[in-house]
Amino acid sequence: MHADLFGTHANGAVLPLADGAAVLRGFALRDEAALLAALRAVTARAPPRRMLTPGGRRMSVWMSNCGELGWISDRHGYRYAPRDPLDDTPWPRMPASFLSLAARAAARAGFPGFLPDACLINRYEAGTRLSLHQDRDERDFAAPIVSVSLGLPALFLFGGMRRGDRPQRVALEHGDVVVWGGASRLRYHGVLPLQPGIHPALGACRVNLTLRKAG
Repeated sequence: MHADLFGTHANGAVLPLADGAAVLRGFALRDEAALLAALRAVTARAPPRRMLTPGGRRMSVWMSNCGELGWISDRHGYRYAPRDPLDDTPWPRMPASFLSLAARAAARAGFPGFLPDACLINRYEAGTRLSLHQDRDERDFAAPIVSVSLGLPALFLFGGMRRGDRPQRVALEHGDVVVWGGASRLRYHGVLPLQPGIHPALGACRVNLTLRKAG
């Protein structure tokens, strides 16, 4: 564990995690109203759901998508698809506020020109977690990952290139953005079980927007 990862959350601070990876403290706060309005519109059209793993278990995290492609999981495996399997319609369009924030955050972290075509929306409730994993269902790994935290605080796990590498524990708050790419693009990462609480903007949950170039 690295003690400095639990230090000040001064807005505008950049916390390096590894080569090509950093936390941008409070980077999304100035876009809060637009992001939350867009989030409500997207999830009204594509409601979050607990997807099945290939092994037949229900995930604890509630998920939805927007953009040209959406990440899905079922008994056939993990993959991206252009249509929502619930109603066979295209995923909602990527909101302009999501695209703008992702491009600016990626550029701030050293990855200019980022244009995501997929945004996975994860909703965490008390006790839910995301186990260590790699984002490797994309067509190539040249583009970074941009991850936006909204709502309740969480402990983000940022590991190494092997599942067994001991991860850093990073405290994330509403408005923080994590970017990782380049040499860190395939690092394992996850989220520890969410602690109960109430956030003034989102209530008893945390929402994470994970923006990727998938196609």
